[in-house]
Amino acid sequence: MDNLTPEQRSEHMRQVRRQHTRPELVVRRIAHALGYRFRLHRKDLPGSPDLVFPRHHKAIFVHGCFWHGHEDCRYATVPKTRTEWWIAKIARNRERDARALAMLRELGWAPKIVWECETRKPAGLEERIDNFLKTPLDGEAGVGENSDREARNKLCR
Repeated sequence: MDNLTPEQRSEHMRQVRRQHTRPELVVRRIAHALGYRFRLHRKDLPGSPDLVFPRHHKAIFVHGCFWHGHEDCRYATVPKTRTEWWIAKIARNRERDARALAMLRELGWAPKIVWECETRKPAGLEERIDNFLKTPLDGEAGVGENSDREARNKLCR
């Protein structure tokens, strides 16, 4: 992809899906197989979470490592052309994500981020999703993006 013209790169990036991506489908299959029922892409919630579990007041975001700037992940590379623009773009995405997570928490929801790289080796992902959904809301300080960071980062290297 490094030999593309800016026009070709733009066309390629335009074709990247926002919803119903392969990583999202992996997470949906896991949650469904565990017996959980959910709603998709609720626009009335901040950030429009990919999977919403209204009964549990929990939401899962399935983030692409590239688009959301997954730290220390080999899939979160910065393109060699227009580098400054991409760095700013990804920083804006991360700021928007942080605002959405904070707003969800203020509304009494427990959010969790599942990274694209985690879905490539879903063995441990099933257990983490199940634990997240089983944990009661009142004991969930920090559940979400940081609670199992070390386990996730092992998958990304």
